[in-house]
Amino acid sequence: MVGSCAAALLVTATGTAYAVDNLPPKQPLVQDLQSGGKACATGDDTAYVSAPPRLNAVLYDPEEDNQPSEFSPVNGEFEAWWTDATGVEQRRSHTTVTQPSGAHHYWTMPDDIPANTVVSWHVRANDGKATSAWSDEGDGSVCSFVYDDVSPAKATITSPEYPNPEDVFWVDGVGVYGHFTMDSPSEDVVSYMYDFLGGPAETVSAERPGAAVTVPYLPLTSGPKWLTVRAIDRSGRTSEVSRYRFNVKAGRAPVARWKLDDAAGSRSAAAETGTAARAGTGVTFGGPAPAGTKTSATVRLDGSGHGFLTPDTPAADIRKTFAVSAWVRPAETGRNMTVASQDANGAPGFGLGLRRQDSGSAWSFAIGAARVSGGTPETGEWAHVLGLYDAETAKARLYINGHEVGTAADAAPAEAAGAFQIGRTRGAAGYRDRWQGDIGDVQVHDRVVVPDEMAELTYRKPKLLGHWSLESATDGVSPEQSDGVPLRLGTGASIYRGSDNSCIPDLDPDCTYVPPPLVGDGHLRLDGESGYAAAAGPVVDTRDSFTLGVVVRLADSEPAHPMTVLSQAGEHTDALKVRYVPSTHTWQLVMPEKDEAGAQEKVVSQIAGADGGEGQGQRLAVVYDDATDTIKLFLDGYTNAQATASLPNGWNSSGALQIGRARAGDRWDEYLHGDVDEVQAYAGALRDRDVPGLGWGTDPCLC
Repeated sequence: MVGSCAAALLVTATGTAYAVDNLPPKQPLVQDLQSGGKACATGDDTAYVSAPPRLNAVLYDPEEDNQPSEFSPVNGEFEAWWTDATGVEQRRSHTTVTQPSGAHHYWTMPDDIPANTVVSWHVRANDGKATSAWSDEGDGSVCSFVYDDVSPAKATITSPEYPNPEDVFWVDGVGVYGHFTMDSPSEDVVSYMYDFLGGPAETVSAERPGAAVTVPYLPLTSGPKWLTVRAIDRSGRTSEVSRYRFNVKAGRAPVARWKLDDAAGSRSAAAETGTAARAGTGVTFGGPAPAGTKTSATVRLDGSGHGFLTPDTPAADIRKTFAVSAWVRPAETGRNMTVASQDANGAPGFGLGLRRQDSGSAWSFAIGAARVSGGTPETGEWAHVLGLYDAETAKARLYINGHEVGTAADAAPAEAAGAFQIGRTRGAAGYRDRWQGDIGDVQVHDRVVVPDEMAELTYRKPKLLGHWSLESATDGVSPEQSDGVPLRLGTGASIYRGSDNSCIPDLDPDCTYVPPPLVGDGHLRLDGESGYAAAAGPVVDTRDSFTLGVVVRLADSEPAHPMTVLSQAGEHTDALKVRYVPSTHTWQLVMPEKDEAGAQEKVVSQIAGADGGEGQGQRLAVVYDDATDTIKLFLDGYTNAQATASLPNGWNSSGALQIGRARAGDRWDEYLHGDVDEVQAYAGALRDRDVPGLGWGTDPCLC
C-alpha cells in the first residue's frame, strides 16, 4: 500500500514525465494561424502579401490544468525561415509576451525579409514549464507566404459592341448589352475592380491568375460613358487606373410596330416598322384609346375565331433578347386570353396576356417552359403590358404599367420562327385563348426596354380638371382659372387680398400685422366655425387615378381639434380627406376602402408643425395611382417627403369637393381655421418629379 506521495506523474509516449497539475500547452492548430490576415497554407495555396505580414496564432493551455484561462498564461515561440539568393537558409525567431490561454499572439515580420521568396514559419506555445509541439508536427502544417513588392501592370480594356470613340464615335445603344474585357500583362492578377459611370464599384475574379475577364454592361441612358478598372494581384496590390471611354446612342426603334390606329372599316393594320398585319372579321378598327397617352385609337377584338391580326411572319428571334408590349383593355377576365404570341410547332414560342388562376386572373408572360405572372387585370380598365426575355441573364420578366410584377423566371426558349399573332395563341388543335377587348400600339423590340423608356411608354399625361387661385370672389363665388366649375364660399369664408391691408405696422402703432397672401395677390380665409368652399359636385373620380394639390396655413400654433383642408364624400363616408391632427402634429390622408360608415381606412401621415398663421404655409399633394394601387401624400412638394400606402380598389365618390371641412355622418365637422390657396385637381397621377411644381400659381409642365 502506497502512502502519501509528493505528486503523481504522467509519462508521455515520448517518455517525458509531467506533473499531473501542469500538462503541456496544446499544439497550435492550422485553422488558428494566419499570415497577414490570410489563412495558413503552403504549396500552391501559399499566401501572397503586399507588405511584411503580421503572423497571428491563437494559443491554448489545456483545460486539464484546472485553472481559468487568466491563470493559464502562455507565450508564443515563432520561427520563420527561407533560402536566400545564394542558396543559404536564413532563420528568424520571436517570442511573444505572456498572455492568457486563448489569446492571439502576433509577430510582425521584419522589413528585411526578401521579396518574391517563399517564407515558411511555425509556432509553438510555452507555459513556462513545458512547450507544445510545433504547429507543423504530426497532422499539422507549415505556413508559407510570399512578400510581393511589385504592383501589377495596368489593364487593357476592349469591347466589340462599344469600341473606343477613336474607332467608332457613336454606337448602339440604350438597351443593348456590351461586353468589356479587362486584361493585365501581369501573370499574378487574380481579380479586377471596376465601375461604370454612375454605377457602383464591383470586383470580378479571374478564372486563374493572369487570365482576362469579361463583364456585361447594359446602358440605361445615352451619351458619353466611361469604365474605370484596377487590376488586383494575389497579394492585394492594385494597378494604376485604366479608363475606357465610349459613346452610347439612344435606343433603337422597335423591329415591329402596329399602332392599330387605322381608320374604321380597315381590313389590315399598317406597320410603322415590320410587315402590315391582316385582320380577321372579328376585328373592329377606330376604338377608344387610353386617355393621356400618345395612342390615338385602338382595335376591338370580339373573342371569336375571327378576332385576330397577324403579319404572317415572325416579329422577333425569341432565342435572343426581345420585348413585346401593348396597351390593352380586357372586356372580361374570367378566362385565358392572349394579347400577343409567336407560333412554334403546334405551340406558342411565347405568349403575353392574362391567365385565369385559382386565386383569380393575373397578367402572364410565358416563354418556353417559363412563366411569370402578376398584377390583377380589371374588366374595362386600361393597362400597359410588357414581356421581356433577357438572353444575357436568361430571365423572363413581366411589367404592368411600367412596374415589374411577379418573379423573374429562368427561361430557355426554343426556336419559334412562325407567324406573330395579335389576339390569339397557337395550340395543338389550332388557335385558342382569343382576346376579347381592346388592344393598341403593339411593339416588338430586339433589345431590353430600359426603365426610362418604359416610363415613357406607359405615361398617361394627367388632365387638369380645375385650378382655383382664390384671389377673388363675386357674390360668394371664386372662379376657376379656365372658366371651369367655380367654388362657392360658405358664411365663414372670405377672400383676403394683400391690397386690403394698406397700413404698415412699423409706421402705424394701431396697424395690426396681417401675414401676406400665400401665393399671388390673395387667398381664402376660413374662420374654423362655418367657413368652407365647395364645388357644385365631385371634381376628381376617386375610383380612377387623380391628383389634388393645395397650399394651407393654419391660424393656430396649437389647434384644439383635427381640421380638414380637402375632402370629397361618397354616400356614407368621405372618399378622401386631408386633415391636420394636432395630437400627433401630422397631416393625414385618409381614404376608406369602401363607401360604408366605419369602413377600414388607409391612412398615410406626414409630420409637420402648425405654423400659427405666419410663414408661407405648407404645400400638400395627394396622388392616387390606380395603375399601381398606391396613394401618396406629399409635403412641400419634395419627393423624399412622401408617405405611401396601398389602395387596391378605389371607389367613385358622388359628393362635392370640399375645402375646409369634412363629413361626419349627416353633418359637417373638422372646420379649418386658417388660410387656403392654389387648389389644383387632375385626372391622372402626377409623376413624383412633377409634384414639386404644384402650388406656385402656375400649372406644372407635364412634359
